[in-house]
Amino acid sequence: MRLNCAGRDLDLSSPVVMGVLNVTPDSFSDGGRFIDVASALDHAERMIKAGAAIIDVGGESTRPGAAPVSVDEEIRRILPIVEALVSRGVRVSVDTSKPEVIRAALAAGVHLVNDVRALQSPGALEAAADSSAAICLMHMQGTPGTMQNAPTYEDVVAEVTDFLKARVDACLTAGVDRGRLVIDPGFGFGKTLEHNLDLLRGLPKIAADIGLPILAGLSRKSMLSILTGRAVEERLAGSLALAFAALDGGARIIRCHDVAETGDVVKVWTALRGRGGVA
Repeated sequence: MRLNCAGRDLDLSSPVVMGVLNVTPDSFSDGGRFIDVASALDHAERMIKAGAAIIDVGGESTRPGAAPVSVDEEIRRILPIVEALVSRGVRVSVDTSKPEVIRAALAAGVHLVNDVRALQSPGALEAAADSSAAICLMHMQGTPGTMQNAPTYEDVVAEVTDFLKARVDACLTAGVDRGRLVIDPGFGFGKTLEHNLDLLRGLPKIAADIGLPILAGLSRKSMLSILTGRAVEERLAGSLALAFAALDGGARIIRCHDVAETGDVVKVWTALRGRGGVA
């Protein structure tokens, strides 16, 4: 299982870790910590040394209630980081929904487009399709500003699966090779705690029905506040438990803030259940 990433293909025969690099002042967990280029690059290097297979750079917060930023501001935030990381040989993802930002990041050599809106913004699908980069399609009910205002589903697993199937079909129709695609159920994006838990339980079905690698982003999410009562900076143990559950459900990419610790979970899981394991 390989993901085609603009010449830097990602081997997913065993799960890998994606490190989160938010260059924003207002992200829910680490907003403001890496807004200058030097601190962002230092943090990226630490995550690479800790075992991250790919660094996901985001210049606009998508936390609940987040305010949008302009195209120019988002490009200003991410482009120097993307260019520097690519020049250092790092495999880079860009977390954006705007077609102008997608094109700027692709021109800078980004390897994966990670879109919480699944390329539904006008022009976004065309921008990503015109490249050889990988694409992650995520499910979100509503928008970051409204998504946690009483989200409802009849059957969250079925509805998320149907949405992702439709977006995969849209990509294939636009000429995107299937080997470039990853899906993300969108934990915490327009979901209650019970929706998130149902999605975790339903990951094997989603994986089987769609037949594409799954990316799971559960690190430090607010569902852990409900489950454990912990503040965001105290959610490491809960995040690792969710990572193990996602791996058991079939996730092949774990998007996280704590790369070294999550990498240990992947190693233990792989020894127990995965390729070359001893179970």
